[in-house]
Amino acid sequence: MAAYDYDEPSATHRQASSDAPSQEPGYDPNHVPDAVKSFVVHLYRHIREKNVYEIHQMYENSSQAISERFFKDTPWPSVDAVAHYVDNDHVFCLLYREMWFRHLYARLQPTLKQRIDSWDNYCSLFQVVLHGVVNMQLPNQWLWDMVDEFVYQFQSFCQYRAKMKNKTEQEIALLRQFDQAWNVYGVLNFLQALVEKSAIIQILEQEKEGLEQFTATDGYDYSGGSNVLKVLGYFSMVGLLRVHCLLGDYHTGLKCLQPIDITQQGVYVSVIGSHITTIYHYGFANLMLRRYVEAIREFNKILLYIYKTKQYHQKSPQYEQILKKNEQMYALLAISLSLCPQVKLVEETVNSQLREKYGEKMIRMQRYDDEAFTIYDELFSYACPKFITPSAPSFEEPLVNYNQDAYRLQLKLFLYEVKQQQLLSGVRTFLKVYSSISLGNLAKYMEVDESKLRTILLTYKHKTHSVDNDGKTISNADVDFYMDDDWVYVADSKPPKRYGDYFLRQIVKLEAAINDLDRIKLD
Repeated sequence: MAAYDYDEPSATHRQASSDAPSQEPGYDPNHVPDAVKSFVVHLYRHIREKNVYEIHQMYENSSQAISERFFKDTPWPSVDAVAHYVDNDHVFCLLYREMWFRHLYARLQPTLKQRIDSWDNYCSLFQVVLHGVVNMQLPNQWLWDMVDEFVYQFQSFCQYRAKMKNKTEQEIALLRQFDQAWNVYGVLNFLQALVEKSAIIQILEQEKEGLEQFTATDGYDYSGGSNVLKVLGYFSMVGLLRVHCLLGDYHTGLKCLQPIDITQQGVYVSVIGSHITTIYHYGFANLMLRRYVEAIREFNKILLYIYKTKQYHQKSPQYEQILKKNEQMYALLAISLSLCPQVKLVEETVNSQLREKYGEKMIRMQRYDDEAFTIYDELFSYACPKFITPSAPSFEEPLVNYNQDAYRLQLKLFLYEVKQQQLLSGVRTFLKVYSSISLGNLAKYMEVDESKLRTILLTYKHKTHSVDNDGKTISNADVDFYMDDDWVYVADSKPPKRYGDYFLRQIVKLEAAINDLDRIKLD
């Protein structure tokens, strides 16, 4: 079994070593540099004026620059130290603390008390959004980061709590005392409450009928209202998908995302992190539910998108995470295509990159021997989400670590499915050769008796079909067949030739050649 570190960096931008101290010895939480004073004063003013452009610039650029200059290895000043610069505004202080904890997780290692305090801050912030009057417009990037970080910190806490072996008596006492902190039901309830209170599902339904303009405005309210609740509700559907994937409940996760039509451009593509997270978890859930065609189709689209646009994100703090998820999705695409050889669904650019990265391994994965299973194990372990066990630990002696239990269970289920595919590879090979063949001959070629062959053919039918979210049966088969008495008839499945793609590629090559010729200076 492949061993992989389960303390994954956040989906935003984790940089610090997990061994870094939570606070530097010389850190003074009450010292506020002039740059921070200016930052909070101007950010507060722009939020009050609903100046989304300036808020976005300060959030994305200014805060990063200040962190790099003053707080590389320390937290930002405490909220109490900056509160009087912003009229002690309750909501702004909650937003500042949310950013404060996010910086702490990114650069340092939070203590258990800080993890609990961060949970309390999220509870207060979401309670204000759900039950108060929040008359603000915030950038989609910030609102996505809130949901993304909320789920990440839940995942991180579950992994931290599951490592019981070396916990001190003080830590165990705190875990007992604050047993509701980062409780799975609390996390799910907040995300679901944001979806319901925002009425985002109804808004998206009305948009289909032309009664709303949510996607066209990227969720912003240009009539002077607030976008916070609506957009948080929208991103919470992605958050629910992610949480359910971490729990191994793929069907529920996909059901939570159903109101968002991922075949169309939506608000989720307005933030690169949201776009990648959505498709990564959507594709992985479909892979685990044997909906290989859907997984291949979406992985192909997002990988092509990243290939075309990644150069525009090189200066983004999320660039490293984009590249990591890119590599993970290539591994998942390699798995999907090995289990369901539908190469016709993959663009040539993506296929070329895939062959370069995993071509050799994909050939070996087709053999279904011990080496093949080792490769499936390796790719799955590298590319899967960091599964969690959400239940509270046993505090009885001896204390044991159980942080990898959920991962081992999902790996076991996945490899069991791979082993069941072993017989199907032989069937597929013969069905590709014949348009019709008698059961007797096919049984002879496969070196099994006819009754066993019928079982194999029925298994093939079962394994190449799955049920979608609407309860409809869908086919993943690259080779389909039907049986009539003692004969097997193979359906003609020749893919249509894609002349358009070839034609466009030749145009691009010709233009490149013409540009090269134009640069040549003749004497």
